[in-house]
Amino acid sequence: MTNPAPRTACVIGAGFGGMALAIRLQSAGIATTVIENRDKPGGRAYYWQKDGFTFDAGPTVVTDPDCLKELWALSGHDMAEDVELMPVMPFYRLNWPDGTNFDYSNDEANLRKEIAKLDPADVAGYDAFLAYSAGVYEEGYVKLGTVPFLDFKSMLKAAPALAKHQAWRSVYSMVSKYIRNEKLREALSFHTLLVGGNPMKTSSIYALIHKLEKDGGVWWTRGGTNRLIAGMVRHFERLGGTMRVGDGVERVETLGNKATGVVTKSGWTGQFDAVASNADIMHSYRDLLGDNYRGKSYAKSLGRKTFSPSLFVVHFGIEGTWPGIPHHMILFGPRYKGLLDDIYSHGVLPEDFSIYLHHPTVTDPAMAPEGKSTFYALVPVAHLGKLNVDWDVVGPQLEKRILDEVGRRLIPDIHDRLVTSFHYTPTDFCHDLNAHLGSAFSLEPVLTQSAWFRGHNRDDVIGNFYLVGAGTHPGAGIPGVVGSAKATAGLMIADLLG
Repeated sequence: MTNPAPRTACVIGAGFGGMALAIRLQSAGIATTVIENRDKPGGRAYYWQKDGFTFDAGPTVVTDPDCLKELWALSGHDMAEDVELMPVMPFYRLNWPDGTNFDYSNDEANLRKEIAKLDPADVAGYDAFLAYSAGVYEEGYVKLGTVPFLDFKSMLKAAPALAKHQAWRSVYSMVSKYIRNEKLREALSFHTLLVGGNPMKTSSIYALIHKLEKDGGVWWTRGGTNRLIAGMVRHFERLGGTMRVGDGVERVETLGNKATGVVTKSGWTGQFDAVASNADIMHSYRDLLGDNYRGKSYAKSLGRKTFSPSLFVVHFGIEGTWPGIPHHMILFGPRYKGLLDDIYSHGVLPEDFSIYLHHPTVTDPAMAPEGKSTFYALVPVAHLGKLNVDWDVVGPQLEKRILDEVGRRLIPDIHDRLVTSFHYTPTDFCHDLNAHLGSAFSLEPVLTQSAWFRGHNRDDVIGNFYLVGAGTHPGAGIPGVVGSAKATAGLMIADLLG
């Protein structure tokens, strides 16, 4: 008797979520094809090489390395075969316009010293906040982070835990309950910005990020985040998976309430038992499923939701090495709440900004030619639905303003040292990544758009169409999208291999 042909699946998009899902499916014996629109895998974790410098486009902070190691362990492999993780310490240096620095890490003694420098009374408050963070980490990440929310009942089941931890309160208000120093409040609440959330509005459940970093550390992939993606691709292909790069999916074919396959831009077609999309959630429904009634109707309801802001990123390479500038810095501006209101609510381009400064060469000098340094400076900006400016005109002006500020605060002769620079705008997110409104993190992570209220890991109508990535549960960030892959893979493996 011959063995039946293996079940087949297509994953649209080779970002972190897509690759993590593909590895899980392939490890389970499902013949999986990943189809990527751009000329190389990575999605938001794209990269450029320019003038001898390597510039990572997207995420630079690797937390919870265990969720990544698990992808190799599924088939008895070790992530170290393909990827080298390097510890980053301090996790971040936070800097304010008055010159105050705060080194944030999981070195317990040092962290308490840093807190006491700002306000000795807040050391006890920090302990109380840490206990709170550990509680929401257990409920929100360990128990629920990889569980699909497919019906409202599953939401009701989670409700008591969410209520116990006052999930309706914002991260900032919960931090403020324990901490009185304003700078410390900013230091313990800014993390939500790394997943697209406004600390003043994002559910206090996201305070779990503090515990996540504390336990798992903060890591860098030697060669850049792009090397982590390359390692995932290598492992996926080792397991027998298929990559199609540079030929994006144009349409998901359906027959009634069933996905039957995909058609790419080049005209290539493939039939599959299941299709999963790691593409932008609005693009997935409005465009890829646009021929199906379900695609049109769900896109309409997505249009009523709020999307996270976009980003403006300046990549630059300069002469000299900078051992005094740590791997990650946050250069806070003069305002916190007012700046967030401008970005999230008012949709204006403010005169001031907060900068996330990434300096990988301090950990990994090979990211730049010898004696030179690679940086990127990132500022959140309102998405294209709120902020109507001509980025071709504004982009060069904003790049100069950001470099001026980095110069004022850290590298006085930055313009003389500049070897190469370029910037990435909300319209680039829209064009390169099909990101709705140029949003950098998909749906805004507020309580009414979390868990069951986000896109579902398996579509409610097209039963063999699935979502993975930032637009589905649990949300953006590397641990978030890798968690979504675990939730979605569980459903697909059960549905296909039953």
